[in-house]
Amino acid sequence: MDAATPQRPGSRRRRLFGTDGIRGKANSPPMTPGIGLRLGQAAGLLFKRAAPPGHRPVVVIGKDTRLSGYMIEPALTAGFVSVGLDVILVGPLPTPAIAMLTRSMRADLGVMISASHNSFEDNGIKLFGPDGWKLSDEMEAGIEAMMDDAGLTERLAAPRDLGRARRIEDAAGRYIETAKASFPRGMTLDGLRVVVDCANGAAYRVAPTVLAELGAEVIRLGVAPDGFNINEGCGSTRPETMRSAVLEHRAHLGLALDGDADRLILADETGSVIDGDQILALIAARWAGEGRLAGGGVVATVMSNMGLERFLAARGLALHRTQVGDRYVAEAMRAGGFNVGGEQSGHMILSDFATTGDGLIAALQALAVVVATGKPASEVCRQFTPLPQVLRNVRYGGASPLQAPPVRRAIAAAEAALAGAGRLVIRKSGTEPVIRVMAEGEDEALINRVVEELAGVIERHVAASAAAAE
Repeated sequence: MDAATPQRPGSRRRRLFGTDGIRGKANSPPMTPGIGLRLGQAAGLLFKRAAPPGHRPVVVIGKDTRLSGYMIEPALTAGFVSVGLDVILVGPLPTPAIAMLTRSMRADLGVMISASHNSFEDNGIKLFGPDGWKLSDEMEAGIEAMMDDAGLTERLAAPRDLGRARRIEDAAGRYIETAKASFPRGMTLDGLRVVVDCANGAAYRVAPTVLAELGAEVIRLGVAPDGFNINEGCGSTRPETMRSAVLEHRAHLGLALDGDADRLILADETGSVIDGDQILALIAARWAGEGRLAGGGVVATVMSNMGLERFLAARGLALHRTQVGDRYVAEAMRAGGFNVGGEQSGHMILSDFATTGDGLIAALQALAVVVATGKPASEVCRQFTPLPQVLRNVRYGGASPLQAPPVRRAIAAAEAALAGAGRLVIRKSGTEPVIRVMAEGEDEALINRVVEELAGVIERHVAASAAAAE
């Protein structure tokens, strides 16, 4: 834990926070104005307690383009101001921009209001420490403990000690210059036609601007947010839109970001989609060849393809796996001295440039390889042949079905069937009530059968539990 981060009080148990902050349906617990207010008060008091004497802590708050951001932003602001913190509001900007601004402005805390790749009905809150890294599980547990404290409202600031809130207008420009600085000096994107799909989200202005100022001919998609259309039929979770535009405009490369621009999915000039594993392989191989890769490998999650692991091993590089969630990738990177990490879903953390996932900066690194090699993206970005991998999502209500005896027996049977022939990953999503069932191996028919059978058992158990509860 960073020395500037206050120590948590109380329990380690986290009730509100998932793998990527707090997330839920807007105007329903936990995404209500009341909880936002209380979160601001609790987090503000903890950081105020850790501040040096005479120092008034400062918070940077950003958001994506969801309608509910207009509700959560003032609630958080009121919470922080009520306990004596000053607030800087920067409006719609990518999550990595908030992390960068928190550091560069020497703020004590950064807050991003976003539900990332989810639809507009959801929203979320992500917290960053003064170093720009996401808060640890322990720190989030401490904030929850403070929120549950019945005496929280008795610790509000006196009228003379209330904080102030102000909005700055040049925040986007600061991030634009930071992103451009990550691109190799002396290199341009002149002559490249690039499709960028901003998912009608937080990067709708900054991403096209960066690409254009570096010299690319930019085809813009998802740049007309209306509060409702974030991630709707576009962005990294719907790369078909970007892929079609690449083919239509005969672009050299397409890039699709998600609602808060911390994820990246690419498409080459043939329209083939390139996921996070391929992007990790591309950057790792390039940086290793240039002597820039730290830690002797890459950090990824249990969901990354075994093809990536084999690709790295053939080059003498290691793949360090973590549980799913870019926060855990980041923690492992810091602990092991790695500077490249990410997820198959497109989170890319390049700690030479950013402290959290940054889809735009990752895209610039991929574009730099295309420019440097002079080869088409289809040759550059397809680094390895992935092993067959099958993923099924099973939605549930109430308690997780993973501890139910029939489900546990089915998991054991699936593991036995794959023994020596592949691997199985079963996990509960940290952002929605979904069980993710994934298997991979050489035998595609086998992994399809294993996933279908296991998902079927979970679905039947969920249906039976719901019927029994009626």
